[in-house]
Amino acid sequence: MEVPQVAYDEIIRRRVAVFKALGHETRARIVEILATEGEKCVCALVDRLGFDQSTISKHLAVLKAAGVVSSRKEGLNVVYGLRAQCVYQFMRCIDQMADDGECVLACAGALRKKE
Repeated sequence: MEVPQVAYDEIIRRRVAVFKALGHETRARIVEILATEGEKCVCALVDRLGFDQSTISKHLAVLKAAGVVSSRKEGLNVVYGLRAQCVYQFMRCIDQMADDGECVLACAGALRKKE
């Protein structure tokens, strides 16, 4: 089944938005922390990364706009979490490519299920 060009163009735009969101060192670190340690409030990420709250909030806004993270209110705090673990698995795939030149996509099984 062929995807109409308009839908295909939108798929490509969404992918590019995610790649751009992950293309900053601080945002990549945030994704790594959320993937390995679970949900975090902004204050915990500030403590962990050593940047101002406004800087971390701006990076989280980029990740949220791209659909990489989600947020929820918990009392006075906003808690962020990774929306899909396969984003981190993709990052690990990149690590593997850099290490040995081969990529075994960890979430390939999950992708096959969606086809």
